[in-house]
Amino acid sequence: MKWDEYAEWGRRIADWGADYHTTLRDRPVRAQTAPGEIAAQLPLSPPDAPEAMEAVMADFETIVMPGMTHWQHPRFFAYFAANAAPPSMLAEQLVNTIAAQCMLWQTSPAATEVEGVMIDWLRQALDLPVGYTGVIQDSASSATLSAVLTMRERATGYSGNREGLSGKGHLRIYCSDQVHSSIDRACWVAGIGQDNLVKLPTTGPRHAMDVNALEAAIATDRAAGHVPAGVIAITGGTGVGASDNLGPILQVARANDLYTHLDAAWAGAAMICPEFHAAFWDGVAGYDSIVFNPHKWLGAQFDCSVQFLKDAQPQLNTLKIEPEYLKTSGAAVTNYSEWTIPLGRRFRALKIWFLIRTYGLDGLRHRIRNHVAWAEELCAALDQDGFEITSEPILSLFTFRCPGSDDDQQRLVDALNDDGRIYLTQGAFDGRKVIRFQVGQFDCTHDDVMLARQVIGEVWGKLQ
Repeated sequence: MKWDEYAEWGRRIADWGADYHTTLRDRPVRAQTAPGEIAAQLPLSPPDAPEAMEAVMADFETIVMPGMTHWQHPRFFAYFAANAAPPSMLAEQLVNTIAAQCMLWQTSPAATEVEGVMIDWLRQALDLPVGYTGVIQDSASSATLSAVLTMRERATGYSGNREGLSGKGHLRIYCSDQVHSSIDRACWVAGIGQDNLVKLPTTGPRHAMDVNALEAAIATDRAAGHVPAGVIAITGGTGVGASDNLGPILQVARANDLYTHLDAAWAGAAMICPEFHAAFWDGVAGYDSIVFNPHKWLGAQFDCSVQFLKDAQPQLNTLKIEPEYLKTSGAAVTNYSEWTIPLGRRFRALKIWFLIRTYGLDGLRHRIRNHVAWAEELCAALDQDGFEITSEPILSLFTFRCPGSDDDQQRLVDALNDDGRIYLTQGAFDGRKVIRFQVGQFDCTHDDVMLARQVIGEVWGKLQ
């Protein structure tokens, strides 16, 4: 492809993108294709001769698009939305065009320095103390793995990377039973093992970790000769929005010299709104590691996850490796590849810069406040309609059940998603299957949310 063709197709695809987003309400939210249907339309072998871009784009429309689930659809109420606000998308186009590998300061000074400033802008927006630094990761899973590896190394005197874990004892990580599965996976990958991830019961209306159980578990493990290494708290768990009491957990961790990590991947974005601090953010100051995803509720294009660090040195001691070919001569600079597991890094900070400047924090706060209010309104309406509310709204997430068995819940979820007007997912809570509803898509409206009441009622009526 020549550059004049690139420019032409760039314009055409930009027009296609604008049309796609403005007509999304006319499409079913979830892909309606059967397994294997897309692959069956693709040639078994790659072409030897070049093909015209017209033909490629035509096949994209006819083969690929029917198999896409539309995450930017305003009636996407499943999982947590992975938003892509227009300024963020434009920033990504620039990043893709420049195509820099931003692993070191010298490989693109602007990428490193903009990242440092954006981390501090977000620190201020979330009201974290001066002194916190951080790094942009690809996802919360990577940030959590980084934190768990740091817990491991700190607990072994930073000898695990060098010597392995043989003879180091059973390293123990503590969390509630409401944590995301990425916590389990981090313990697998770090060599700590599933059996050494101690999941504690929750209490209260926000399903917070039982702090007395935490204290008792640490004492029991020490008495058994195990090695407590760290505590992972959550603000806004994936299942029902579980949110721990951060201050008391931090006190127990400090008393036992344990490294702390806070998973606020979804709900952390809401902390740009000061009114949520008392309920969800009190005690956050002092956590060693905190992660939240601007690519969820804040509108940044996936992938973009920010890990704040009270002190970066323990993570650097864990992850930094500096062969001669990666050394930077001259003045002291930050090389963010030393803070993360991957060496290669994209210029993720640019989309945060574009996003915050074009909406302002007030514009982003307005969206989040609307989503919280609309979720509460819909929850009350479904309760009036005879559905069982199994967990009250925590920010913009709640769960419910239709009358009947666990199989009936899945039947309703499948029927709703086959209907195409909205997209929901199932979950589990208190030993039963539930239906999750989360408001968070960047461009959804009050009408989109309240339409869900009509759709849920209609589809459930047809199933009876």
